[in-house]
Amino acid sequence: MEAYLVDVEVNISTGGNGQVVIVGLPDTAVRESKNRVLPAIRNNGFGAPYQRIVINLGPADVKKEGSAFDLPMAVGILGGYGLLAKQDVSDYLMVGELTLDGKLRP
Repeated sequence: MEAYLVDVEVNISTGGNGQVVIVGLPDTAVRESKNRVLPAIRNNGFGAPYQRIVINLGPADVKKEGSAFDLPMAVGILGGYGLLAKQDVSDYLMVGELTLDGKLRP
């Protein structure tokens, strides 16, 4: 097994009607994350507004696979909407698949 760190950056802008774009060589499971992350956020009582969300997974030249990016994406979205206390989370390693009700799977 080969492990590497991935930076998850989230940008939220007006417009887009709830469009979520994931860039940085995501595989199918990573692209499907938006279908788990947004319902998990909403089902936990956070009203995620319908705006354009761009999620960048870096480095861009390494293929990202699996559902382990769900948790950092959710944290980034919540932080972008101001639903989490502002603090630097760049020193944390977050990995976890979210269920539709917001529970974490290892």
